[in-house]
Amino acid sequence: MNSESIDFRFFIECDSNPFIIFNSQGKIIYLNNTAELLLGHVTQYELYEIALGYAPQSFGSKTTLLELQYAIFTFFALSVAYEDEEQIGLRLYQKPRNESRRVLEMDQYTPADINALLEANITFFKLQNDNKLSLLVDQDLPLCRIDQNQFSKLIRKTLETFRASDAIEIILKLLIGEYIIIKEKKELVAQLIIKANGRYSANDRDIKEIAQSNLIDCIFKERSIELHIPMIRD
Repeated sequence: MNSESIDFRFFIECDSNPFIIFNSQGKIIYLNNTAELLLGHVTQYELYEIALGYAPQSFGSKTTLLELQYAIFTFFALSVAYEDEEQIGLRLYQKPRNESRRVLEMDQYTPADINALLEANITFFKLQNDNKLSLLVDQDLPLCRIDQNQFSKLIRKTLETFRASDAIEIILKLLIGEYIIIKEKKELVAQLIIKANGRYSANDRDIKEIAQSNLIDCIFKERSIELHIPMIRD
């Protein structure tokens, strides 16, 4: 078979692993769909520096095992390849996400407005704390099925980790282009970011357990916690 007749770009576009080609100045000249999503969480400069740092000594390719994480993206290896001084390619290999074996008790998952749930729990937090709070939400988020008691518990424990901060910033929005498959259906994902100038980490284990039991991804950072909430429709 003549390989020139094969549309390789189509298969690369469908790959769940990010693939990027840079020119010699670090400018992106090609990226697939997954890489485009990744760039919402990391700069192209940082990825270019990684490509240079793990490139083979001479023309060819090199694969390196290492762990990298950017938001919900977790990678276990990367490959760097180049055949001239003008272009260099980087491919990151995603670690498979652990499939939840928990059977969701859908009777407890009732239609709810997560904006309203979030605001109710913020109000409860403010009754006991005098931190300055800023809230930015997407008012067009659709109703979704959620365990309201578990979600409220998760929000309260998360807010509690920031109780010593002077000011807390809260952002709730839809993650464009991202989804999670639940019961063979694609569901939208909402992103909740809570951040401040610092936080306690004593509740991290409890927060992670509650989040995981409700198929919510949880990302801990030094000054923030990020929750990715599936917007289950049915």
